[in-house]
Amino acid sequence: MRLRFILFTLFTLTISLFSSVNMYAQKASEQQILGLNTTDMNITEASVTYNKTTDQLIFQMEVDGTAGHTKPEPAGQLNGAPVLGYVFPTTLSPTAVGFGDVEGILAFAITSHPDFDDTPLWDENGDHNYENDGKCYHTHWVVLGEDDRVEGGLSVEEFDKEDQSVVLPPTNPGMSMYLDSPGFPVVFDDDMLSVAVPAQRVSNEKAFNYDGVAAYMEVSTEKGQPMLGVYKVFKVLSGDLSLPYSVQQ
Repeated sequence: MRLRFILFTLFTLTISLFSSVNMYAQKASEQQILGLNTTDMNITEASVTYNKTTDQLIFQMEVDGTAGHTKPEPAGQLNGAPVLGYVFPTTLSPTAVGFGDVEGILAFAITSHPDFDDTPLWDENGDHNYENDGKCYHTHWVVLGEDDRVEGGLSVEEFDKEDQSVVLPPTNPGMSMYLDSPGFPVVFDDDMLSVAVPAQRVSNEKAFNYDGVAAYMEVSTEKGQPMLGVYKVFKVLSGDLSLPYSVQQ
């Protein structure tokens, strides 16, 4: 209940700020950000279905336009690098995917960001270069926390690089935030995106709740700003970020 109250409060804050004067430190202009809010990001349906035959959780989203067609243009540097994402906030514990017992919202994100590659183990575009795939939509697990420094009210939780107590999945990209690059392939088919996640990779958790979100995020290397913050929420499928949807068995 507390998690859902926090999410509802954050959603209300986000909506109230949409029409306010921009007070946030994003590098992209409002026009650039809103230009990414196309029909390709307008989520109309989201589902997670457990396939017993293959022991996989199938994450799917449908959109008004063409799923995965809209991608951000590069900023030319890491500071202010745009990140566009289809996101499934969940009620799963971060420990289910290999993080330590950290507080926050575990979200499954399918993202595109042309300025950097954070999936060093995977070659999403198949060119045998593992360092140039950032623009291709790819998957992440992230732990989100409240953050009033960004309009979306959330950012990826960070940690001190020197903190030896931090536990991360072995597929993490080596950044000082709770972000994993699990390498699950993203399949696009017209208005639908699909990702198959082996149940084993979420500690065999097959009963959880989720929501569907489309959002603009941005990287910051500036002191006092989140490393990766949510700056604009384009769509929340439930309307209130209450995570009302459950896994179909």
